[in-house]
Order: sequence, then structure tokens, then C-alpha cells
Amino acid sequence: MVYSTKPAENGVAKLSAKEEREWNHMAEGMTYYHNHFMHSFDTIYEMADGKFHSRGMSLQHFLKDARSLYSHLDMHHSIEERHIFPILAKKMPQFKAGARESGQHLKSHKQIHAGMDRYLALLNKYAAEPSSYNPAELRQNMDSWREVLFNHLAEEVEDLSGESMRKAGWTLNEVRAMPM
Repeated sequence: MVYSTKPAENGVAKLSAKEEREWNHMAEGMTYYHNHFMHSFDTIYEMADGKFHSRGMSLQHFLKDARSLYSHLDMHHSIEERHIFPILAKKMPQFKAGARESGQHLKSHKQIHAGMDRYLALLNKYAAEPSSYNPAELRQNMDSWREVLFNHLAEEVEDLSGESMRKAGWTLNEVRAMPM
């Protein structure tokens, strides 16, 4: 496949701006979602100490917003695992599923969801018994899965970059056909 009519550098044809955008479409789209998750995580973490009151929120409203982080991230990972990762796994082992040989992204999802499940249990406990709300406990939980979440979000975007996709052997037409 001819990528561009621009002169080659180090034996690789230089991409036009349009081609570069097309190759990076998945990474850019994922960046939008991932930035939203990181911002939501940080906002909930920051407000956990009671700052939500200064924003006019009740504990129940704060817990509802905190639950939306869980549900949106859970839905995002479900879509990736069902519709996107199986396609990417054909040429990129980091997206592969399998009992023993799961790729790094699925392993990260498992680690993240272990923390998220404990997070949801805490949120449900606090909603049922508002007097049990403990900001330190909530933050401690979030600290337990923050690093793996943020690292995963960054690594996934890097693996979806045009450069990574080209190195894995995808064609631009294949990238264009991917469900994003």
C-alpha cells in the first residue's frame, strides 16, 4: 500500500496530514473517553472529603455521580472487550483474550474491575447507611486501583496510535473499517 507521495525517511514513506489523522483516529477517539474517565476519577477523589457540599451536592447526589464513574467505565470496558479487542487481537497480542495468555489490556481490566467492584460496594453501603460514609475509606479504595487505571488508559491510547497500528501490520483500510 502506498501511504504518501512524500519522500521516504529512513526507508519509510512520510504520511500526509490527512493520512496521519486517519491512522490516529482510534487513538484520538480513545483519548477523549480516557481523559473523561481520569477527570471524573480525580473529581470524585477530590470531592470525597466533603467538598461536594460546597458545590451544593448532598451525599446521595455525590454517590450518584460516583456511581456514574463505575457504570461508564464498566460499559466502556465491556464494549472494548466484546467489539474492539477481538479485532485488534488478530495482530496485536496485548489485546488477546485467553485463559493463560490474556493480553496486557485484559489483565489490566481485571485488576481495575477488582478495585471498581470494591468501590461500588462502598458506594452502595454509603447510600444504604449514610452515617457510614468514610472519605478516607473511599479514597483508600480509589488509591488501590488508580495507578493501574491511569497506566492502562495511557498504554491503550499508545497501542492504538497510528505508529503502533502500522508496526503491527494493519493497513489504513483495515483501520478505517474498525468499529470506532
